[in-house]
Amino acid sequence: MQYSPALAHLITALRRLPGVGQKTAQRMAFHLLEKDRAGATELGRALGAAVATIGQCKRCRMLSDADWCPICVAPGRDVASLCVVEMPADVVAVEQSGSFRGRYFVLMGHLSPLDGVGPEELGAQQFEAILLEGVVREVVLATNPTVEGDATAHFLAELSARHGVRASRIAHGVPVGGELEYVDGGTLAHAFAGRLPMR
Repeated sequence: MQYSPALAHLITALRRLPGVGQKTAQRMAFHLLEKDRAGATELGRALGAAVATIGQCKRCRMLSDADWCPICVAPGRDVASLCVVEMPADVVAVEQSGSFRGRYFVLMGHLSPLDGVGPEELGAQQFEAILLEGVVREVVLATNPTVEGDATAHFLAELSARHGVRASRIAHGVPVGGELEYVDGGTLAHAFAGRLPMR
């Protein structure tokens, strides 16, 4: 199908979003142009403003439109506990669980030498500077349970140990409400390796 240049450009731009293929991008573009031009205008303004004003928190690297994000400046957070995650969306997931009240450090990825992602790209110097402050007592490594996530966690655990900071890894295994027959072998292996005594 031959689109006008402006429509083709819009569809191509929408395909930049994760999980959006050609058909979905086409549907989105048609919806915005046919039924919600005001929404399209607002979306364009919001995207422009976000790109212009949102950067990274100077301490934790979370997305923020101020030098320090709301979590880093919030009183009452446990400053002795630092949770390390791969992406900003992971901070949101942990916060929504209500299970962690410390601060965060966002890597913006994981170690991947083949893709040119090393310790510098993950903010290792910034992470080390936080450890050197002498306030953090535990680093909770909440990287993804992948080969790259595990390698990243091991690297950060060694870095933490060099500074006398205890590192722990979040548990991986069978999801709450899950049935064993539907759990893959790798997940079950993690669950058995990380089993705990019954209290």
